[in-house]
Amino acid sequence: MDEFINHFRIQNEENFALLNHDPKFSGDHKKSESENVLNDYKNQMDELQEKLYATNRYSLLIIFQAMDAAGKDSAIEHVMSGINPQGCQVFSFKQPNSEEYEHDFLWRHNKALPEKGRIGIHNRSHYENVLVCKVHPEYLKNEGFSYPFKSDEEDEKFWKSRYESIINFEKHLSANGTVILKFFLNVSKKEQKERFLERINDPLKNWKFSSGDVKERERWDDYMKVYEEAIRATSTENAPWYIIPADKKWFTRIAISKIIVETLKSLNLQLPELSEDEKGKLEESKNQLMKE
Repeated sequence: MDEFINHFRIQNEENFALLNHDPKFSGDHKKSESENVLNDYKNQMDELQEKLYATNRYSLLIIFQAMDAAGKDSAIEHVMSGINPQGCQVFSFKQPNSEEYEHDFLWRHNKALPEKGRIGIHNRSHYENVLVCKVHPEYLKNEGFSYPFKSDEEDEKFWKSRYESIINFEKHLSANGTVILKFFLNVSKKEQKERFLERINDPLKNWKFSSGDVKERERWDDYMKVYEEAIRATSTENAPWYIIPADKKWFTRIAISKIIVETLKSLNLQLPELSEDEKGKLEESKNQLMKE
């Protein structure tokens, strides 16, 4: 993994803090060149996806987490626009329904995993259960848990258990051929405000805005705290977190694209090689078709 990617990769960092990651970072990249750079990564991704599908040995799970208005939807749209939709599945997870609440918190996410040879994108994910639910632990009542907890010790034990469940879940997936990339789009509070105002002022974007977004914004510090705790606890070698600067959308897309491309390249994917017998049959078929 090159220096650019390591700049964003978090692994076993006990002192990880979002304050150490600049949402405006763009390195040596220039916006004027971003479209060409992104198109190049798209072309590479298209070729690598075909090899991923043909090899049928691995699947790729891409997880997006972020505060509202950080650009998850647009990142998915622009980064993945060049790949074959037949080999890609996108799931956007909202509040669980009654059936999902009747199962463990990983159930609905397990159902949405990509098959071998495919790319799965989770817009929000099982991490909501240690993010939103940690800021609003009263939601745990929907899962059948007794809240409030009896003590701080019981509270700490509960969340530690959830982190362990997530780590074990991702370890199992990795051991069975699922390559996991977890992206946190790191938008600043100032930029979020500007994007909220844009949604309010533009009638074509009004549908994207909810008054609840401003209410959750009041809990910004609480969310930063639970994100730090979750990332610190669950960024592992087989399922690392990447903290992606999100104030400049053009750079966000480049960073995500490069990480996906380099990750696929690291798998050393090759198109299946035909046996001599199969090659002979191809030649026979060719000759037969040419005689028509």
